[in-house]
Amino acid sequence: MSPAAPDRGRAAPPCETIVAAATPPGRGGIAIVRLSGPAVPAIAVALLGALPQPRFATRAEFRRDGDAGRATDSIIDSGIALYFPAPHSYTGEHVLELHGHGGPVVVEELIARAVAQGARRAQPGEFTQRAFLNGKLDLAQAEAVADLIDAASQAAAAAALRSLQGEFSQRVSALGEALAALRTQVEAAIDFSEEDIDLLPAAALRGRLAPLVQQLAALRATSVQGRLLTEGVTIVIAGPPNAGKSTLLNRLAGHEAAIVTPIPGTTRDILRERILIDGMPVHVLDTAGLRAQAGDAIEAEGMRRAQAAMLHADHILFIIDAATDPGASAYERESARLPRAVPVTLVLNKMDLCPLPASGAAGRVPPVRAGLASIALSARTGAGLEQLREHLKASVGLVQSGSGVISARARHLEALGRCADHLGMACRQLESGGGRELIAEELRCAQQQLGEIIGIDSPDELLGRIFASFCIGK
Repeated sequence: MSPAAPDRGRAAPPCETIVAAATPPGRGGIAIVRLSGPAVPAIAVALLGALPQPRFATRAEFRRDGDAGRATDSIIDSGIALYFPAPHSYTGEHVLELHGHGGPVVVEELIARAVAQGARRAQPGEFTQRAFLNGKLDLAQAEAVADLIDAASQAAAAAALRSLQGEFSQRVSALGEALAALRTQVEAAIDFSEEDIDLLPAAALRGRLAPLVQQLAALRATSVQGRLLTEGVTIVIAGPPNAGKSTLLNRLAGHEAAIVTPIPGTTRDILRERILIDGMPVHVLDTAGLRAQAGDAIEAEGMRRAQAAMLHADHILFIIDAATDPGASAYERESARLPRAVPVTLVLNKMDLCPLPASGAAGRVPPVRAGLASIALSARTGAGLEQLREHLKASVGLVQSGSGVISARARHLEALGRCADHLGMACRQLESGGGRELIAEELRCAQQQLGEIIGIDSPDELLGRIFASFCIGK
């Protein structure tokens, strides 16, 4: 694993000892209880009777009172103990792992015993947070730990592992260091202005800025792919009643997730399914049919929820019954109420029921509004479904899911976007003959945005929000 980022802005590591189960709750063959902190050696002696040899798997009995001479009813469990002295551990602190049998009663008693010896129960993500505070990981690597745990595909897991190993952080750090070097030269020219020495002429500054802008653009493009693999996209299926929305959901999900009947208004609430498209998680939401007048209060509430879901979607599939509505009039009626900021694809469904043209070729495709993306398919037969998948990949920007992709999150993209804005402003200041002080300030702000990604000068509120999303034992 690559060296972590400098610890500027990191809070002092806590002095408390924490304990938690590092394996999922419930029954299993093996369960792991993990402790980290300064009191670990003393607690190990209390639980095991002696401090295990560092970094060796030691068979031990986990005891209620630490007295090896007492009867067997003083034994909680027997298993393997692993002791990692500071600073050579995951968290950088003394760490003890107790590998025992995977019963919830045993796990809870071990945790309670550690708490009785002075430890406290860990908060979500606190072990990884301590690794970050102790300089074992930078913030992007710490987030990659959670992304690897949550990976829903091999592509997502591979991308998270690259980020955990430091590939994303190295690229961010290299760009930040290049910006810092350029900023130093610009500020030096300002400091020596009284001697009429221009240490970096405008042409040279322009030549140094251009490749940095290109590097940032490439990093943003890679991060977009990583974000799609990590967080996925939300797609809402909307349209009039009986257009085939639930049939399409079932076809995409690969099983009967929604009830399908010829009765309009069968779907009253939002149905959610999670699918994968080339390793990208896709959250598909089937919604109640949209029409001018609801049949009852329940249908009205379903339509309201459909509108709310569309507001938070990444993409909308508006389904049309092409056999009965060849002019897509249902879309024309609803288009004014669709969120303007969310892309829409018109899905011309039931093409298997459309009359064939005289030539007997493919089914007739109804006319659609100019500039609106459209896909013709049959949700009942599955014809056209692969074209829909390819269209969705292209519409959200998924162009690759193979080697080289690193995991990224929405906050990373936002920070890279702000960095690009500052670099763009620096370029415009240079072209318009703006003062070097203004250019230097834009470079400083751009560098600061990169530092936020890997945890340099990150506010406590941001750290708390990130680590709160982790599981407790990690």
